[in-house]
Amino acid sequence: MNLFTHFEMAVREAVAGLAADGQLAQGLPSAAIVVEAPRDPAHGDLSTNAAMVLAKPAGLKPRDLAERLVTRLAAHPDITEASVAGPGFINLRVVADVWQRVVRAAVREGTGYGRSGIGAGRKVNVEYVSANPTGPMHVGHARGAVFGDALANLLAFTGHEVTREYYINDAGAQIDVLARSVNLRYREALGEEIGAIPEGLYPGDYLVPVGEALAREHGERFRRSNGEDWLEPFRDAAVAAMMDMIRDDLAALNIRHDVFFSERSMHESGAIAGMLEELRGRDLVFQGSLPPPKGEVPEDWEDREQTLFRATAYGDDIDRPLVKSDGSFTYFAADVAYARDKLSRGFEELVYVLGADHGGYVKRLQAVTRALSADKAKATVLLCQLVKLYRAGQPVKMSKRAGTFVTLREVVDEVGCDPVRFIMLTRKNDAPLDFDFAEVTKKSAENPVFYVQYAHARAHSIFRNAADVYPKLGFDSGELANADLSLLTDVGEVAIVKRLAQYPKMLEGAATAYEPHRIAFYLYELASELHGQWNRGKDSPHLRFIREDDVSVTTARLALVRAVASTIAGGLALLGVHAPVEMR
Repeated sequence: MNLFTHFEMAVREAVAGLAADGQLAQGLPSAAIVVEAPRDPAHGDLSTNAAMVLAKPAGLKPRDLAERLVTRLAAHPDITEASVAGPGFINLRVVADVWQRVVRAAVREGTGYGRSGIGAGRKVNVEYVSANPTGPMHVGHARGAVFGDALANLLAFTGHEVTREYYINDAGAQIDVLARSVNLRYREALGEEIGAIPEGLYPGDYLVPVGEALAREHGERFRRSNGEDWLEPFRDAAVAAMMDMIRDDLAALNIRHDVFFSERSMHESGAIAGMLEELRGRDLVFQGSLPPPKGEVPEDWEDREQTLFRATAYGDDIDRPLVKSDGSFTYFAADVAYARDKLSRGFEELVYVLGADHGGYVKRLQAVTRALSADKAKATVLLCQLVKLYRAGQPVKMSKRAGTFVTLREVVDEVGCDPVRFIMLTRKNDAPLDFDFAEVTKKSAENPVFYVQYAHARAHSIFRNAADVYPKLGFDSGELANADLSLLTDVGEVAIVKRLAQYPKMLEGAATAYEPHRIAFYLYELASELHGQWNRGKDSPHLRFIREDDVSVTTARLALVRAVASTIAGGLALLGVHAPVEMR
């Protein structure tokens, strides 16, 4: 049940009623009308901006329009009072049964509470992680992985048809460098002294097992090779090994993709060449030259005529080259072919979750999607800022495994999947994030993941204690949903109910804005409400969730606890975090 959508409809009906009576013009734009909780609860249960946003197109003063709307709204069966505030805002008070409906919905729907259909089945491709298969993922990849996965969960929960995708960058110079690095480890496995890893190759010891596997498979075959007949098989073996490692690392973070798409497959299948011919046929490319880059001109810059994509016609800053001077395709050409492939699979929206250093990709990917889809699809590019690691306040910089950075797996192995996922979502994706190993394992309110998980565990401890007091009382959702919820009158109980009412609206707003971090903030607030009411009960026995002298009040409060527990469990599931029923 989305309480706010329910009352937004009531406001729109009031506007339509005034129009039908001739008090307002017909067809006023109502999309900007919102109903929300007022900042000061003393002002009412709900507030709407309807008069403020409709006054100008209606040709009325906001307060005059608000007075007319108040008369209509006061007659609604779910509204006990409607009043005008300030320049024209409308405050509403609602019948008690409205709040009872919220609790019943949360109890009956369980972890599905808050699910909506605002996505209307829109096909969305969410591409995230897409780390180069040249080594283990670092902690920066973890943030993009967690953010992309939580976003995909959120979009699916709100009615979108979501595909989770990983783009394997298995073509280009970095893959040849990887193969050469593995060749050293192969020779090392055969007993050769290789010395220090040369500059420009990958030095991490994660390649040692790959070299050993190749030595077992090929023996001395490629050791004394005069040519580079080993390059292709070593490249294939290295990429396969790196992708296995990456999949294992992602699984440790509870992340699994639906599709792993190979860049190399597009080169080998001729998809990029086919894309170029299609673009020519649609007049999306032309022969021309580009101005020199702003600032210092690179030594390898060429003032020459080349094949350019008409990116500026679709919002990009410059037109983009597709073919290099040696006749090979640019990286951008592969990006275009990849977008073309996604659109051919029927996706209406392409979401790219990229690192902060990919800011230059935003306009070009948006332009490509607009051009290829004839403006029928859109691209959304979301950048994840860096993560700074600390241990008790001191920076952590080096990895035992990779030698140059802290790997994702090292972090997960030390603190666990849940703290990594939750903490990575306590900031908006484009804001810097500090991750302190000591802080995320604390058992205190200052550690948000512990605080939220503890609230869920506390709720289940309340049920275990209630079963001891009332062994014959049923605690399943069906029985609790029929409790007499009119008994929930304490100010703390009402605050919890109102917080529960905000959950569906919060989820829809988070999905629309691509901001799954809002879930983490909401869960912390809901957990605070539950912990706060439990603490009040310690000081005032009549406020305790379990009343040995009143089974009706106990049942009503247990329904409230069930609603909180299932909402926390559902929210944590969207974040990919476990909801424990007991914590030691």
